[in-house]
This record gives sequence, structure tokens and C-alpha cells, in this order.
Amino acid sequence: MNTSRSRARTWRTAALAALLTTGAFTGSASASVEGARTETAVGSAGGVIETVVRVKAPLPASFGARPAACDWLSYLRYRSSAGPASSADADRVLVAQPGILEGAGAFDSVARNTVTRAAQQGRHIEFWALDRRSNCLEDHTGTATGDQHTAVDYYYRGKQVGGRTFAGFVGNDRLGWMAGLGIEQTVRDEYDLLAAELPDQRVRKDKVLCGGHSLGGVITGYFAAADFDGNPATTADAGQNQCAGYFALDTTVSTSLADLSGSIPDDTNLPDVGLGYGVVQAGLDTGLLPRSLSAPVLLNPETMTLLAIAGVGAVQDPDGEADLPSYLPQNTNIEATNRFLFSKDTATFLTGSPAVKDFRLTNEAVLGALMDDQSVPLAFLQSSVGFFDGGPVTDKNFPVTNGSSAQPGLFGTEYKAIPAVPHGPLYTWRDYDRVGDADDPGYKSSDGTPFTAAGKEVTDIQELARSMGTQPLDFTEQYFPTKLVTDLELSTSPQVKRLVVHPDGLTANPTLTVLAGDGLLAGRVPAELHPVVADGYQHLDVLTAAPVQNNGRPEPVSTALTEFARDPR
Repeated sequence: MNTSRSRARTWRTAALAALLTTGAFTGSASASVEGARTETAVGSAGGVIETVVRVKAPLPASFGARPAACDWLSYLRYRSSAGPASSADADRVLVAQPGILEGAGAFDSVARNTVTRAAQQGRHIEFWALDRRSNCLEDHTGTATGDQHTAVDYYYRGKQVGGRTFAGFVGNDRLGWMAGLGIEQTVRDEYDLLAAELPDQRVRKDKVLCGGHSLGGVITGYFAAADFDGNPATTADAGQNQCAGYFALDTTVSTSLADLSGSIPDDTNLPDVGLGYGVVQAGLDTGLLPRSLSAPVLLNPETMTLLAIAGVGAVQDPDGEADLPSYLPQNTNIEATNRFLFSKDTATFLTGSPAVKDFRLTNEAVLGALMDDQSVPLAFLQSSVGFFDGGPVTDKNFPVTNGSSAQPGLFGTEYKAIPAVPHGPLYTWRDYDRVGDADDPGYKSSDGTPFTAAGKEVTDIQELARSMGTQPLDFTEQYFPTKLVTDLELSTSPQVKRLVVHPDGLTANPTLTVLAGDGLLAGRVPAELHPVVADGYQHLDVLTAAPVQNNGRPEPVSTALTEFARDPR
């Protein structure tokens, strides 16, 4: 086995063991309350301390009735155990906006890698992974138990956990307050959080780097161009003066969605923005239009909860044979999602046979099938976490055909595979750093194309499982505000254009652009931005990649962020 891979695996094993012994997976540490702020310990491992911070920031009364939890802003704070306790004393603070349908938990690996790498160089930086306000609607009670069956029973069968009963997935009739959660409130929330946590504007301007992943790059663009006191002549409050620099992870810092082609599926319930800003907003206000973004397959609260539950199983018993597919309740939503993800062709999708529950899979293999770029069709959900093992595989030619030269950006270009033998061998998962080893079967497509290679695999499946199944703030975003997307799609309307008060703010500070080599911008890299390109990476890999890669080199995204944090100029 490659020596560097062996060292990486040993480091991961030690880190995960430390997390388990410090309570990081249970969130059992006590919270300290300072007025309208709480900070709760999540755990400490590998020299990185993680906490979840909540700051009270009530919405204006005009938003109407909402849960009390929605008057708080939350983020995951990562810092060096050898560094200062106060954020204001850190050498740098990186503040990251999540992408579409994405929560703070998705930044777990890149945050840890960046903080660790900086500490190795004698610098103590912090990484803040922001949660959007609408994540207040998520209930983590079931997944927080760390047991898949308990979680399924809680969310889908009405069983109690600790005396609490799940209130159900939130319908449009209970989301009236979200009709106002557009780009203006989103950047205001970031400003209010920064001002509360770092009250000295000079500290913010000197130490904070503002950025994000995917849609987070566009949000950062609007933040950079915003004015927060209503007086353009006074610029201490301007977005550009809250940051020393900007960073973009598989995106660009802009006020346009043009660079994010393929990040929003065509079958989501987005309203027709051709109706105009006023008509769309009226529809959101009245509830005639959906106030949160969803799709009939995978991208809705009920099915996104399954991703977290799959992560729980992969952490709990990675090599154990999974019973999640058969333990789940049978309903149209879950059945359609399973067919979409696990059908090898159109006929299998239509008949439902063989079904995912007909295959023997380990818990890791279930998670891999849900998230790996050689399995999941949707490009913006893909990561490179290894490949199936333990039995023969076959081409997955649904919803698009392997090798098609006209695959749309939504599905990416990687060949897809699926287990070939139902009721057969136990399919295991070959982690990213075991692809290409001497015992690798080297699976190939029917046309002779290898499904993958060591240089295309970058994310450790256990790190992904931890991020998806054990974080106090979700990896996914179950209730993404429709208005945030429609605002950005209507960027030329007067109501949105007025938010770009300081357009020069977009270029007022240095910018680091890091792109996934096989991500959303593959084949159309904006050379004028002089981006760092992470070869072999998919859209999510810029957040989830392991600290040591298969070539023995340090992970390039966190390396670039660390260097940028040292000197953004």
C-alpha cells in the first residue's frame, strides 16, 4: 500500500477516535450563555476545537409569526486548540456562506484542514461555517441519537425520543415568514453576525476573509457590494469594509448566477421569474407559490433527512450490512428517490425491480451510493469518496447513458456504476485512498472505460459520514428560501439592483478563487481570475476532501486558503 495513504489512514483513525471520546458525535458538552449568545462545545480532535455558536438577531416584525428559534443566527466555529480563545485575537477569521440546499456541516473537513494547516505554520486562524436562518426549522433529535433505527422511527413512524415527538416536515402554509428571506436579509444576517461577534469594524476589515461555496460566492458578491446603514456616503458599514479579502470555492464572487449552471435541477418547484418581481413576490407572500425550494426526488425535507441517517449508519457501523433500505417506510416520495438513485436503466426505474433493498450493501456502501460521483446522478451533490467493492458492478445508464457526449451539466460527465447482482455478495466500499491499490479489481464500464482511478478520488468516506450524520448543524438545507433564488434570478429588476450600492466592492479586496477540476465550472474556467484548480475534484470535494491526497500531497483547497489567509494581497 502507498505509504502516504497508510499515514493518512492512521491519522484519520486517531482523529475519529479522539472525536468519539470527547463527545463530538453526541454534542454532549454544556453550553455557556452570555446574554443573547450561546456557544456549545462539539468536540476537540487533531488540535481543532469545534463549537456551535448561536447569536440572537430577531427578524423585523414585518416578517410575521415564526418559531422562536428563527430569531437566532448560527454557525460552526473551528479554531486551533493552541490559539487564542477570543476570535478578535485570531490571526485571521474565514467566514463561509453555504451553497444552495447546503448547511454549515458541509464545511467540516475543509474547516478542520485549513485550521490545522495554519497551526502547523504557527498561525492561529478561525473558520466560521454559517447556517442560513431557515435552518432553524430542522429537528436533529432523531439523528442526534446516533442510531439509525431510532432516527427512522422518530422522523417517519411518530415514535418519541426523550419524550419528544417529531412535529412533521414543515408545509408551505407554515412558511409565511420565509417569503421575505431573500438576498437582502441574507447579507444583512451576515453583517449583523459579524458586527455582534467582532464589534470593532477595524478588526473585521483587518482580519476577516468573506467567502463561500457555490451559491455562497454570489451571496458574498452581494455582501461585498452592500451598504448596511442606508447612507452610501458613509462607508465603514459597507460590505467591502467588513472583509480583508474574498474567497470562492467552486464558484466566483459575483452578483450573477451565470457561473452556477447545473446547480439547480430543472424539476425544482421554482416559480417562473418571467412573471416579474412583483408577481413572484406576491405569490410568495400569499402562499400561492412555494416558499421553500424542493423537488419530487431527493431534494425535499423528507428525503434529505435520509442522507443524514445514512451518515449516522456509516459512522455507527461502517462495515456492517445495512438494513436501512428495508427499514424505511414505503411511500411514494422515498420509493421514487430510491428508484432514481439505484436504477441501472429506465426499465428498472419504471418497474422498481430490482430495488435497492434487493442488494446486500454495507452502511458505508449505502452512503457511497448516495454521494459518490460514480453513483449519484446530480453533479452538485457529487463527491469523490471511492468505489463499490466486493462484487461485480454494471453501468448505470439512468437518467443518462454512460459515455454520452451530450450529458448536461446537471449530471456531470463521470461514468456511473451500480451493483450488478441482487441477493448476491455483500457489497463493501473501497475508500478513496485504496483505489488503485494492488487488490483493486479495477472495474470498467461495458465500453472498456475505467470507472475511476486514484487521481479522481479525494474524499474520505468516514469524514463525509461524520459531516453528514453527526454535526449539530446539517450538511444539507431542508428548507431553502425560494426568494433567495428568485431574487438572484431577477438581479436586473429595480428591487434587486438597488442592493448593489457599491459595485466597486466586488473588486475592492483581493480574491482567491478555488475551482473543482471536474466541478460546475469544468471546461469554462475563468482564466482572468487566476484560479487554483483542484484536479479530479467534484463540486462538493472542495469542502469534503481529505487532508492528504493519493499523490501524497496536502489537500490543495485548504492549502490555498491557508496561504491566502497568511497574506491575501
